[in-house]
Amino acid sequence: MKNMGPVSQRWLAEIEIYTREDLEAVGAVPSWAHLKARYPKRVTKNLLWALLGAQLDMDWRELPDEVKQAALDELARIPRRY
Repeated sequence: MKNMGPVSQRWLAEIEIYTREDLEAVGAVPSWAHLKARYPKRVTKNLLWALLGAQLDMDWRELPDEVKQAALDELARIPRRY
C-alpha cells in the first residue's frame, strides 16, 4: 500500500488490513484510532496522514488541508480509546 513502511504494514496486518480495499472498507480514521489504542506512544498523526493518502491512492504530503481537517473532525467523534 502506498505510504506504508514495514512497521505500518505489520501493524495493519494485525488488524487484518492488507490492501487498499481493506483500508477503504474500514476507513483510514477508524483504522488509525484502532492502532493508536494498541500503540499509544508509537502511533502519530503522520500515520493518519499516510493512511488517508493510501486510502486515496496519493502521496500523504499532497493531502489537501480540507481532507486532513475532515479526518480530524471524524476522529473527534470517535470515542477515545487511546
